[in-house]
Amino acid sequence: QVQLVESGGGLVQPGGSLRLSCAASGSIASIYNMAWYRQTPGNERDLVATIDRSRNTNYRDSVKGRFTISRDNDKNTVYLQMNSLKPEDTAVYYCNADISSGGYLRNAWGQGTQVTVAS
Repeated sequence: QVQLVESGGGLVQPGGSLRLSCAASGSIASIYNMAWYRQTPGNERDLVATIDRSRNTNYRDSVKGRFTISRDNDKNTVYLQMNSLKPEDTAVYYCNADISSGGYLRNAWGQGTQVTVAS
């Protein structure tokens, strides 16, 4: 059994910053790709950024230059540093990871953390 727990969401003014964290726990052999998604009411969950075990990264165009994804393999944790936040960044943010556990490769989701960008 593996679990992803996010933290760091909240309310921030436009132009502000937030740092999200997502820690994996449980019987973990290795974690491969890690990612952040976001979702607004009535819409699909959209990919925001990905990072592989070698720390190669990819971003959706709308967050390039503002968001930075990183990971600490020793702590089984992925981060999302969000700068120059805009109201359109408001969403529930979810982390996702491909985790080797108990001889199986599992895709796990966190419970989500709300990010609200408003004056």
